Amino acid sequence: MTNPSSFSTSRRNVLSLLAAGCAFASAGASRAFAQGAGLTSIKIATIGSGHEGGSLGTLFAKLGHPVMFSSRHPEDLKDLVAAAGPTARAGTVAEAVSFSDVVFLVVPYSAVPQIGQDFGSALATKQLVVDVSNPTARDGQDLMNQITSAGGVGLFAAKVLKGARIVRAFNALHTPSLAAIANRPAGQGGPVGVPIAGNDPKAIDLASRLTREIGFEPVLIGDLAKAKYLVPGSPISGLHTAAELRQIAVGLS
Repeated sequence: MTNPSSFSTSRRNVLSLLAAGCAFASAGASRAFAQGAGLTSIKIATIGSGHEGGSLGTLFAKLGHPVMFSSRHPEDLKDLVAAAGPTARAGTVAEAVSFSDVVFLVVPYSAVPQIGQDFGSALATKQLVVDVSNPTARDGQDLMNQITSAGGVGLFAAKVLKGARIVRAFNALHTPSLAAIANRPAGQGGPVGVPIAGNDPKAIDLASRLTREIGFEPVLIGDLAKAKYLVPGSPISGLHTAAELRQIAVGLS
C-alpha cells in the first residue's frame, strides 16, 4: 500500500486524467437517464456482511434491489436481513455469487486471493465487482509486499480476480455510518463524493449510477493503477464533496 507521505505531484498527467473523467461522467449521465428506470432490477450481492457490507446492501435493498448478503455463517444474518427489508435475503458466498449481477466485495483483504481462486471464473461473468476492501498491516507483510509489487491495490485485485470488471469505491470515506451521510442535504455541503477507479467503461458507468442512486456523487480518479490512492490515509480519504475531490486529485500523480 502506498504511503501517503510519498505521494508526489504531476499536474499535467492528472489534469489529463480529470478531463477524461469529466467527459466520461457526462456521457455516463446521459446513459443513466436512459437506463435508470430499470436500475432496481439489478441483483446485488455482498461478499462480507459486516458494518460496511451490511450498510451498502441495506441501502440498495431499501430502494427495492434484490440483495443477498453472504457470509460463512448466513444463519447469523437474520437481523440484518430483517432490517434491510423484503427484497433482502442471506446465503453462502457461493449462493450470493450465483445470484448476483453486481458483487460488492467487503472482506479483510487477506481473503481476496482465496475468493479469486474459489470464485474467479464466476466473478468474471458479472456486470461489475465493486472492491470496497482495504489492505492493512494485519493482513500480513507478505500480502502487503505482493500488493506493492503489483503496483498497488487496484492492480493486485485485477491480478487475483482475473477477468472481473472491477471498480474500487467506498474505500476511504472514514465514516461510522454510510446511511447517515447518504443523500446529505445542501445545507450540510451536498452529496458526499465517492472516489472511484476502474478500467472498464461499462463497469465504471454502472458503479457511478449505483453510487448516485444511494445518495452519493462518484468521482472518477482514474484507472486501476490510480486505485492506490483509494485507501485510508491518502489525500482523498475522508468526507469531501465531488468538487473538493476533483481539486485534491490534481495533486496526485
